[in-house]
Amino acid sequence: MHKLKSIALSLLLGSMANIAHAQKVTTYTTTENAAWQTGKTTLSAKAEGTVIADAGNNTQGVEFKAWGTTFNELDWEAFLLLSRNEQDEIMRNIFAPDGDLRFTHGRVSMNANDYAHGWYSCDDIPGDFALKYFNIEHDKRTIIPLAKAAQKYCPQLQLFMSPWSPPAWMKINQDYCVLSSKYNTQDPRKDYLLYMDNGTTDPDEMKLLGDRDGVFPRRLASQDYFIQEPRYLQAYANMFCKFIDLYQEQGLPITKVMYQNEAYSYTPYPGCAWTAEGALRFNNEYLHPALTKTHPEVELWFGTINSNRLDYVRKVLDDKTMQRNIHGVGTQWECRENLPELRKLYPNLRFMMSESECGNGKMAWKDGEHTFFLISDNLGNGCDEYYNWNFILKDNGESSWGWTQNALIQVDSKTLKYRYTAEYYAYKHFSHFVTPGTKIIAYSGRENSKTPVVVFHNPKGYVVTAGNFTDSDTTVSVKVGTKYLNVKTKAHSFNTYCF
Repeated sequence: MHKLKSIALSLLLGSMANIAHAQKVTTYTTTENAAWQTGKTTLSAKAEGTVIADAGNNTQGVEFKAWGTTFNELDWEAFLLLSRNEQDEIMRNIFAPDGDLRFTHGRVSMNANDYAHGWYSCDDIPGDFALKYFNIEHDKRTIIPLAKAAQKYCPQLQLFMSPWSPPAWMKINQDYCVLSSKYNTQDPRKDYLLYMDNGTTDPDEMKLLGDRDGVFPRRLASQDYFIQEPRYLQAYANMFCKFIDLYQEQGLPITKVMYQNEAYSYTPYPGCAWTAEGALRFNNEYLHPALTKTHPEVELWFGTINSNRLDYVRKVLDDKTMQRNIHGVGTQWECRENLPELRKLYPNLRFMMSESECGNGKMAWKDGEHTFFLISDNLGNGCDEYYNWNFILKDNGESSWGWTQNALIQVDSKTLKYRYTAEYYAYKHFSHFVTPGTKIIAYSGRENSKTPVVVFHNPKGYVVTAGNFTDSDTTVSVKVGTKYLNVKTKAHSFNTYCF
């Protein structure tokens, strides 16, 4: 009897200890002048501020899969400015399982993208439908060494691939771009091909950040820039498979492909306009069969979608064959606006944020705030993978086509010093704790974009992220179970709470 009482008392004390332990909360805060400050707080029985998110007893939600970044040529250029020890420190912090960001995935492009040194493709021999001259020798000098430097700290690294442009000989304009500009050599007379009515075209439209008149693109391409002939379409599908083969030979597994980066961007840099009909034809009749035959282990996703023209996107995704052929949808830029509706329309598809917005080269605190919101909003609306764009650039991140963009790490090409930017810490506040298998269970952000909150749950407990982008300290409350986490945030801060 005494033994039973002793056991019961031990269980009671253990339960009370667990409750007490569960109420302890570790806090992490970053401001512009003080990064990653840790502290302690506790859960409370009542709310002290407006209840901005209510997770209740819910522990179910979209299961997060992976964080990733992109391997670009200009990243490699910045990376080479640093010493070997500095390179190792950066890769350890970004990719190691016990590092800061804990990324496990990467993105690469077949042929050049807009953060290459200049245009190149894997096969520049016109009419090479047999792909006799297809190769990745260019990538072996830049992209592949960068990916392998990451793989050193993340042996399980996986890649997804999408092209920015097919080889120029496979396009109706016979050039890598869509529109002419001072940064390329396309004959301006070819610009009429986009709309076929001599309508006004603007090669700088891609540079407009933020709200692009509420709709993007303002006009849709009237025809496919990829030549819609069977031998071209088949050869292009075969290129995807050969690219996968050659990367596999380098020990770099490609596990997902998308047919085109931003088919709705009509660019002066590498790009390719597609119509909905052309996208369906290539994906359903050529790319999916080719992958099924030679690489059934590789997932076909539709994307990347950067348009908020929901009617146009539905022309592709409403197709039943397409729905059967794809695993998910890659969304970026304006497509984020339609995520809630897309998830309702296509509940059986996964969604990933395939490219975080690139910024303007200033790499300032406000850019970090915007990225913190973007991560909150994309995850809160059901994206289960999230990919950064450039992770390291020199100076103001200027591209060969006149862009200036941001990165997680900025290298001064004169002093050879580097710094972790605000966007680096915006990622760290999420990716350090939101590991694969973590459930996204509550979100408040679209109605409170200055104070976004996301609630996560995993076997270790709860993770709450909270941003405060206002000019004053604020207190909001988050309900978890029957308790409240009273979030007391500093003005212009990133915050994470673990319990």
